[in-house]
Order: sequence, then structure tokens, then C-alpha cells
Amino acid sequence: MYRRRFLAGGIAAGAGALGRSLAAPARTAPQGSTTRPFRLNYAPHFGMFQHHAGPDLLDQLKFMADQGFRAIEDNRMKSRPAQMQEQIGRELQRLGMQMGVFVAAADFQNVTFASARQDARERLLGEVRDSIEVAKRVRARWCTVVPGRFDPGLEWDYQTTHVIENLKRCCELLEPHGLAMVLEPLNPWRDHPGLFLTKIPQAYLLCRSVGSPSCKILFDIYHQQITEGNLIPNLERSWNEIAYFQIGDNPGRKEPTTGEINYRNVFRAIHSRGYQGILGMEHGNSRPGRDGEQAVIDAYRWCDDFES
Repeated sequence: MYRRRFLAGGIAAGAGALGRSLAAPARTAPQGSTTRPFRLNYAPHFGMFQHHAGPDLLDQLKFMADQGFRAIEDNRMKSRPAQMQEQIGRELQRLGMQMGVFVAAADFQNVTFASARQDARERLLGEVRDSIEVAKRVRARWCTVVPGRFDPGLEWDYQTTHVIENLKRCCELLEPHGLAMVLEPLNPWRDHPGLFLTKIPQAYLLCRSVGSPSCKILFDIYHQQITEGNLIPNLERSWNEIAYFQIGDNPGRKEPTTGEINYRNVFRAIHSRGYQGILGMEHGNSRPGRDGEQAVIDAYRWCDDFES
């Protein structure tokens, strides 16, 4: 029943349909913007432009909107006071901006989704319930899930089965609210050794097995350049299960143009498929201060200026 109600609400599976149904109107500048919007919907995070906008989060939102950004993401949103979440949600609505992902569940130290323990499942479901309330306050439609560590003492296929079952239980809670968890594979070589989910094909298998519009892929371009490369073919093969992208160049995890990834070509490939969802700017600034913040904006303007 929940799945039928959820689908009737207009959220279709797959990046193209999901991006179109959940995104703000394409190519329109946020209210108050003095510059043209980007061709793709890039989402900065709080702190990225604090030397221009100051420490106040709402002032930072206004600055982002004025630069032509139409979305924001905030991994820390769940830890912010409920009153602050509500203020951010209202300001996003006033500015005509979207809320991108926040972290719903991401345990880097313990076996969580790969466990069959009932107490582990109850903790996960509790995190999902809390995340639903956060999403209501900030009007979010996506939240990030990292399925925890793998169990070195258990056969891999058993663990995969446990992950699928736990994801299905989470979807039962998420679907009635139109909220999608996006599974993020993280690289094991540079940043996050020991985690269960590392590759896009693995995330694709999980999403297809769960079979819910509330379980999709977060394609983090930085992580996947390190883990497997072959970025454009991999995003094309997994396209129907991708709901969200994140950005960072490699090496260094800074803004595009600072590393080896040809982001102008990657953005062209994403745009060519009609994607109107969000691309989170989950990276640092390569240079400090106001000059470094302007360099981030300039890098996105350059990479966004691709030929269709």
C-alpha cells in the first residue's frame, strides 16, 4: 500500500525520472540571484563561502543564492537544533533553493547493515525515524546512508543478504514520506578501509534487489575515481538507480580543475541524460580565504560551460 501511495506521488525510479520529479524548475535562478543559474544543480555546503558571507548560516544561504546556486547539502544537518533546521527550511523555500542530502545513517566503526542482529536493526530503524523528522523540517527528499563495516568473520553473500533485508525495512518507513535514502559507496584505498559498500556495481545490485524508489545510489565521483575509475561508463550503466551525485577532484578532494578528473566532460555526460537533480559539492577549497572561495565559484563556472 505504501509503495503504491509513494509512486502515485510522482517519484519515479531512476536518475532521469527521479531528478526531474524532485528537482526545482530547471535553469531558473533563486530569488535574489544576480547571476545566471548553472546548467546543472550544484549544491555547496555551509562554510564553503564563509569569508564572503560570514558565520551566519542563513547569510551563507543568501550568498549562495546570489551566486546562482539552487541547492545546498549539509552532512551535519541532523545534529543541528530542530529550531535551526526549521529556519534553514524556511529560508531555502524563500530563496527558491532545494535541500540536498544530509547524513541519515553512517557508522564507520561497526557492522550495522551487514548484521542480522535484531538490536542492530532497531538502531538503524530508529535513525531512519529521526531522519524523517529532520527531512520534514528542511524539506529534504534525499538522505545519505553508508551501510557500515563488513564482517570479516562472515561469508560475503550472507552479509549482502542482511544488508538487503535491513534496507527493505528502512524503505517501509521512508516510502510513505517520499524520502529516498541514497547509498554511498566509499573508497577503501584512501579514506575508508573496511566498509561494506565500495563500488557502484555493488550499490546497483543492492538497489535492484531492494526494488524501492526509496533506495537509490549516491554516485560520489571523487570516491569512485579512486576505487574504480571508468566514471562515465559506470554512471551510464547504473543510471537508472542513481538519484544523486557528489563532487570532488582527485587527488586532494578539492574543487574541480585541481586534480585529474575532467569534470567538464563528466558534467556534459550527466547533463546529456537530462539530469535535473542535485550534485553536492562535497569537497574542500584548494586555497584559503576569499580568493579561495572565488576560485571555487570560477571553477564551477568553467566546468559548467560545456558544449551540449
